[in-house]
Amino acid sequence: MKVRYFAWMKRTVGLPEEEVAPPAEVTTVGDLIVWLRARSPGHAEALAEGAAFGAAVDQRTATFDVKLAGAREVAFFPPFTGG
Repeated sequence: MKVRYFAWMKRTVGLPEEEVAPPAEVTTVGDLIVWLRARSPGHAEALAEGAAFGAAVDQRTATFDVKLAGAREVAFFPPFTGG
């Protein structure tokens, strides 16, 4: 699956995107976050518990309990505002 990072998260991780193959026990967005934190210090910082960021699965905003079965892309992004 492709994982994409936006704004400051991209700079902190050091990559705009990466292809990953998480283990079978990674079934939700939250599981993926925990698994990704172990990839590098940048991942751990960008995806730190308590950090403000959102997620999208296959270009649809998702909560961290959303299942990943069949997902092709997960994106992480900082909060944004609009009007």
